[in-house]
Amino acid sequence: MKVDPTRVMENRFVRLEPFTDAHKEDLREACDADPSVWTDLYPYSMAGEHFDPQWSRMAANQAKGVSIHWAVLVGGRCIGITCYSSYDLPNASLEIGGTYYHPDYRGGPVNPAAKRLMMEQAFGDGARRVMFRVDAINARSRAAVLKLGGKLEGILRQDRVTWTGRVRDTCIFSVLKDEWPPVRDGLDERLKRFE
Repeated sequence: MKVDPTRVMENRFVRLEPFTDAHKEDLREACDADPSVWTDLYPYSMAGEHFDPQWSRMAANQAKGVSIHWAVLVGGRCIGITCYSSYDLPNASLEIGGTYYHPDYRGGPVNPAAKRLMMEQAFGDGARRVMFRVDAINARSRAAVLKLGGKLEGILRQDRVTWTGRVRDTCIFSVLKDEWPPVRDGLDERLKRFE
């Protein structure tokens, strides 16, 4: 499995570009549009004064090959971010996560369109398993992963301490390579409704 970190992925709803400083200010604005989501749900914050340190951490992780971040663009403007991480090359597995969208773009075609592109690339590049980790209290994201075709594998209890000190349980979902064709077809049908 080898994932190309320089590939641009695009469909009629979104464009995913490798994140660069050109996306920084648009992403900062998008992150500041929903400060409570960072406090209530995310394990880290990208709102306000937390943005620059988190941006630097993401850039460093990308430079080390720990993760690959994509800016999510709609109409030429960065409205969010998503990434690949948790590479397990010998077992051909990776995680899709670190996803945030401006609240105006939630609930429509952006997430299924972006995840469709990312899973297509991952499986096309040799992944056998794509994983999603979701905070157990994040009902919206849990529902979104199920709608993407992810299967709940289980819950890791007291898995992580968030930046606010809350101890979270983490739901693990996955899509396997042999499940991808019907999952892909389901996403394609779902996206047709937004045309």
